[in-house]
Amino acid sequence: MSNYIEFGSRIAFHPGYYIKEYIDEIGLTQEDFAKRLGTTPKNISYIIRGEQSVSVDIAYKLSRMIGTTAKYWLNLQNEYDSLIMEFNNIKDIEEEKEIFKTLNYNYFKNNYNLPDMPQKKEEQIAKIREFLNVSSLTVFKNPDMYVRFRKVNLEQKTANIVKANIMVQIATNMSLKNNNIPKFDKKSFLNAIEYILTLTRRHDDFFEFAKKEFYNCGVDLIVLPNLSGSKINGATKKIGNHIMLMINDRNSNSDSFWFTLFHEIGHIVNGDYGISFENEDGEIEEEANKFAEEKLIPLHAYNSFLQRKSFSIENIISFAKEINRDPGIILGRLQKERIIRYDDWQYNSLRKKYFFYWK
Repeated sequence: MSNYIEFGSRIAFHPGYYIKEYIDEIGLTQEDFAKRLGTTPKNISYIIRGEQSVSVDIAYKLSRMIGTTAKYWLNLQNEYDSLIMEFNNIKDIEEEKEIFKTLNYNYFKNNYNLPDMPQKKEEQIAKIREFLNVSSLTVFKNPDMYVRFRKVNLEQKTANIVKANIMVQIATNMSLKNNNIPKFDKKSFLNAIEYILTLTRRHDDFFEFAKKEFYNCGVDLIVLPNLSGSKINGATKKIGNHIMLMINDRNSNSDSFWFTLFHEIGHIVNGDYGISFENEDGEIEEEANKFAEEKLIPLHAYNSFLQRKSFSIENIISFAKEINRDPGIILGRLQKERIIRYDDWQYNSLRKKYFFYWK
């Protein structure tokens, strides 16, 4: 680190710059100077290189030794620090603008009632920053900002990381407002899972019942409108004594919705919290996938159904009734295993589409 900084036409010198000048002028070594000042050579070396600020204690020692005032040294430090802060602030604003280029302000305006401010980029950035309750949009570049990014996710582009973190931030802020959520109770949660499974055929009001059931055992279920480019399926995070479970509406078909939900439930059951991206693999993800598959369609019942080797619409509906599941869940599993082609449109009637409305 340099002991001076240039910013535009301005230049500010770290107090260490002047200390070095004084040492050179009187012909002392840094070690001798440190002994006379009553500090360590290492401390003086850091100050001279601009890697450490002049403390009040050192300022007073310098004033007594050199014949200046302590305020003189503290003012030098303050001027240097102020220019550094100004420089970093402008640099941060420029980085924010680059991040903002990857975002769509309409997403925030349409879904979260941010004001309409066309062509006012800096004001839009300020409003998003305020809405998300952060000091800068640059904080979202950190892969480990709030929840752990699993190893595979480190390959995500910065724009994907930013958008994923923003979605988690929105859900976190929403969940923080629910101060009365009970403490997470895993036993109650496991019981709630069995109840949630009975709701897959109730397409009109399942979400209200599911949210209430999870709430009672300390899990805050949140569905967000998808932020395009986030590539996120869902996320789980501990917030105080409760757990936030977030998924987005990108997976709004009945089969993908329920699988995504139970995938995240699997992460909670396994005590693994973090962000789930699309097309993830690895042992942790496989465990969550296996949990979702076996909960949504009991393995012994599914194997028995496969042995029938007849997968007409009528047979799928009949099997779905046997296990009390939405037929779309069965269809999704059969398509995933390539037993039925995705482009076989005659089965489309089995798959319901859910709509979530935002206020």
